[in-house]
Amino acid sequence: MIESDDDVPGLPRADVLIWRERLAARITPDLHDQIAQAERLGFGTLIPADKDWPAGLDDLGERAPYLLWTRGAASFLTTALSDRVTITGSRAATSYGEHVAGELTTGMADEERIVVAGGAYGIEGAAHRAVLAAGGQTIAVLASGIDRPYPAGHSNLLRRIGEVGLLVSEMPPGAAPTRHRFIARSRLMAALSGATVIPEASVRSGSMATALAARELGRGVGAVPGPVTSAASSGTNELIRQGRATLVTQSSDVIALLDADVPGHPVSRSEVGRDFGQRRPSPGTPGRSI
Repeated sequence: MIESDDDVPGLPRADVLIWRERLAARITPDLHDQIAQAERLGFGTLIPADKDWPAGLDDLGERAPYLLWTRGAASFLTTALSDRVTITGSRAATSYGEHVAGELTTGMADEERIVVAGGAYGIEGAAHRAVLAAGGQTIAVLASGIDRPYPAGHSNLLRRIGEVGLLVSEMPPGAAPTRHRFIARSRLMAALSGATVIPEASVRSGSMATALAARELGRGVGAVPGPVTSAASSGTNELIRQGRATLVTQSSDVIALLDADVPGHPVSRSEVGRDFGQRRPSPGTPGRSI
């Protein structure tokens, strides 16, 4: 569209001219050098027409990305949805949460399922490490450019994933992580897998957004129960209590969740907002605790 004046199939001539003008203004003189540099660093790109494009992202409709940056085995994205499970949860995880995450993901490696996570501290880091230690396959979905591993403390872990697994981001190289980008990433993590499982999370954890996104897409959602005295498990316990997640205690439960024909469970964001972190029960309400 940018490099020639030819007509574009499927677009009226007037629309082609409008889009060409908009896009051309964003093409900087050093763009081709940037692309060549990215290729030298081993970065790749995927668009929806490519054979390695993950079909699950198309379920996002208008919220689907139009470009993914990758480093590593892009073929991981071509497997069936049931071959991938997203593991996410609390960054401030307890030893209980990290132990459970490790046990579940080791089981996924044994079953040759691919573990998708975000490379964060806590549950996600524990999941990646356990999969790698078991010789399994893992994908890290980043909220930054893949040349800017975040968090910095996981630089070695993310570099290792790029070497033997796959790094994915919708952000271009050089992009810094922001709160908005972390929120936007939740939909990708949910859409890439047949199910999302949360070993440990509080009601205010960002992983609740991933669970919500998975439900909106009709994907399976699983949660591991935790001690009622632990705030770190308040989110997973609430998901189970409300019937919005299947109770998970072992890797076979995750396999069953992935292999099940899970119907869609549409739910509004306002509804979940009330239930997770925004609900305020009236003082003295029987049977309720704060």
